[in-house]
Amino acid sequence: MSQLSVQDIKIEDYNYPLPDERIARHPLAERDKCKLLVRDSHGNISEHLFADIAALLPSDSILVYNNTRVINARMRFRKGDGGALIEIFCLEPVSPVDYAVNFASTRECSWLCFVGNSKRWKQGVLTQKVTVGEIEITLTAERTGREGNASVVRFSWDDDNVTFSDVIGAVGEIPIPPYLNRSTEESDSTDYQTVYSHIDGSVAAPTAGLHFTPEVLDRVSQRGIPRRELTLHVGAGTFQPVKSDSIGEHEMHSEFIAVDRNLIAELADTSRQVIAVGTTSVRTLESLYHIGCLMYQGKWTGEVPQWYPYSEDHPRLSAAEALHCIVDALDRDGLSTLVGDTRIIIAPGYEFKIVKGIITNFHQPQSTLLLLVSAFVGGNWRDMYDFALERDFRFLSYGDASLLLP
Repeated sequence: MSQLSVQDIKIEDYNYPLPDERIARHPLAERDKCKLLVRDSHGNISEHLFADIAALLPSDSILVYNNTRVINARMRFRKGDGGALIEIFCLEPVSPVDYAVNFASTRECSWLCFVGNSKRWKQGVLTQKVTVGEIEITLTAERTGREGNASVVRFSWDDDNVTFSDVIGAVGEIPIPPYLNRSTEESDSTDYQTVYSHIDGSVAAPTAGLHFTPEVLDRVSQRGIPRRELTLHVGAGTFQPVKSDSIGEHEMHSEFIAVDRNLIAELADTSRQVIAVGTTSVRTLESLYHIGCLMYQGKWTGEVPQWYPYSEDHPRLSAAEALHCIVDALDRDGLSTLVGDTRIIIAPGYEFKIVKGIITNFHQPQSTLLLLVSAFVGGNWRDMYDFALERDFRFLSYGDASLLLP
């Protein structure tokens, strides 16, 4: 499908009635006891238990999931003594720009942030006392610039023994999705993390992975299905609604990805079906293909443009050819990891090149995530969602799951 025809897609065609009571406010007590909808390669739909997913995966699968960890991205300051409450929501690092280096920073660092109650903090420095372990520090926040509707905020503190990771761990809180319509609770610190998360950087969880337990993962391995990981740091833009009538007017958010060279080489040569856990893994894996094509054309500048998959000058390499382009480039530069950003939008008309199956939750009406699901299963998405609604499935981040096969 051409870029123009994809851009003409009307978001109203991806609407469905979602009663408020069907939105899961909390997860089940046991992660793997949620319902699992399976849509097989013939379009048949059936209900299962997530704990049984290992037996439901094709025997020639390779499971790929996102190892990102949600950070305590939401911080609150008081302006002066008892003044206005200012909420600062960290989105992505500005200085240092590398996530790991930024989290290890001492004394100061800068982030791109959303600022709540922004009109009450037009200038000046916000200050609060923070106890990090047994160390008391003075933490300050100062707005130093703007990017669109976000602000660049410089954080500084007065102890070299404290890193920014320590700071947000002590003063911040897990930013649960806005559509849960509740405050963060202590249990979210555990509930809103996958069991395999270990790379700090996301402001939202890759929620399809929340259902996995160590026992379920062990059963996957016992079936001889390899498990691999990659990183996409989920940004707040994942919750951004499509406000335009057609998706061509919607600007996709950019997200950071990092993938090990050996995994890219394995994917280039594997005959296994790649099953992606979550839409973030899908975006990362499919972005790899387009990064390879951009490298082939000499056009790779560090980010996959939103509409590149549909452009007329796309070289349409095979998946293996594109992935080998990346491996060759990394080897030439002596690099072990591909790092970049992706802005692609996956919508009906998209041709999947890497992903052969998806594990995902049930998404908001008129969202880009629902567009992605529709791109994979076609008009069958309505049958799936009708089935889930009729059978009391739980929806959104803490809800039930689905396994979609080609």
